[in-house]
Amino acid sequence: MRDPEPCRIKHTEDTEQQTELIEDNEEKEELSESEEINHAKSGEKPKQKDLKKRRAKKSFTCTQCGKSFTNKCVHTGEKPFTCDQCGKSFSYSSTLKKHMNIHTGVKLHTCDQCDKTFLRASVLKQHLRVHTKEKPHSCHLCGKSFSHLQNLKVHLKIHTAVREYMCFECDKTFTSGKHLKLHQRIHTGEKPYKCSHCDKRFSQSGDLKTHEMIHTGEKLYTCNQCGNSFRRKGYLTHHMRVHTGEKPFTCDQCGKSFSQSSNLKDHMNIHTREKLHTCDQCDKTFLWASDLKKHLRVHTKEKPHSCHLCGNSFSLLQHLKVHQKIHTGVREYMCFECEKTFTKGSHLKQHQRIHTGEKPYKCSHCDKRFRLSAHVKIHERIHTGEKPYKCSHCEKRFSDSSSLKTHERIHTGEKPYHCTVCGKRFNQLSNLHTHTQRYHSK
Repeated sequence: MRDPEPCRIKHTEDTEQQTELIEDNEEKEELSESEEINHAKSGEKPKQKDLKKRRAKKSFTCTQCGKSFTNKCVHTGEKPFTCDQCGKSFSYSSTLKKHMNIHTGVKLHTCDQCDKTFLRASVLKQHLRVHTKEKPHSCHLCGKSFSHLQNLKVHLKIHTAVREYMCFECDKTFTSGKHLKLHQRIHTGEKPYKCSHCDKRFSQSGDLKTHEMIHTGEKLYTCNQCGNSFRRKGYLTHHMRVHTGEKPFTCDQCGKSFSQSSNLKDHMNIHTREKLHTCDQCDKTFLWASDLKKHLRVHTKEKPHSCHLCGNSFSLLQHLKVHQKIHTGVREYMCFECEKTFTKGSHLKQHQRIHTGEKPYKCSHCDKRFRLSAHVKIHERIHTGEKPYKCSHCEKRFSDSSSLKTHERIHTGEKPYHCTVCGKRFNQLSNLHTHTQRYHSK
């Protein structure tokens, strides 16, 4: 009888019978291997004739790599086992069997720490390291440790600069095939993961899981300092820097440090003075697209974020969040110099400059310095003559929005400031102060 071709088994009309035979042989071989391990554990050596039989079974030698197998080889790319649910193919019947659990939803392996269930025992084993904090795989070059060997292998490519996976659409390279596959979905537009609560779809399973927490309200990651909870571990890591004061990302131009890499990236545009985003209404340019998007609401007068307690509307969600703290009375940021409290960390930071005398923003036309970036922008308009804010009732223009707002009260007749003694109303706060000093100071 002639030996089959190396690295490949020819499929005839009796494919089903042959497949069953292959699977039986695989199971027998696995069983004999486990028996050999048990013999080794007990100190009993396997019989010589059994070893000969087992070696004889590995009759197919791969011409590509020289390894011996009972039936298959990886080099042909052959995947004879196909899922009848989704059409995905596999090289091994055991892999198909595991894959079928995805469709049936059967999760046989449960974590005894958090009751989370998994399709495979190997995944449960990896998950348990979340609880044990075990990181057995260490980089011999920098000492960084990882819970999974695969993560270490990917990390090592940072040191070797090996990026063998390339996208043929844009020539971008990656250290792993998985990262390339995820990247290619940008070009194909593929979003295989659908939310079970709404119709939104995602290109990555991790993004889907995070999104579904919006529906379930689940927040797995809790700060041990203040009790705040987060949907993503990365969000918690960023948040912890509020407590620790850690700023690991430093600008190589001016030495300023940041708690997040994205903030450093944005900051670098200040040095390059690169403004890529231009408003098509007034030709104003911005460093970031997000700032342009916010700015456009000045023209559209759009205020999509409303307070459910008082009905006030805001163009930015962040402004609504800060406003709502007025109702709740939450002012969690405190100055340790004077004990004044603030609703925002940025407001506290600006306030602290009163104590330190710091004025980090310098006019590009003269030597005058300012505590706030907004103030230097307004000041520089004295030099440039720029007046971007135009009155909607007349042709008058202003260099800052607050001056425009004050001016427009002449047209509207609005007088928001009133005297608590006599009830007289004013359109400017300064006029109220003058009135109070003149008539009610005694």
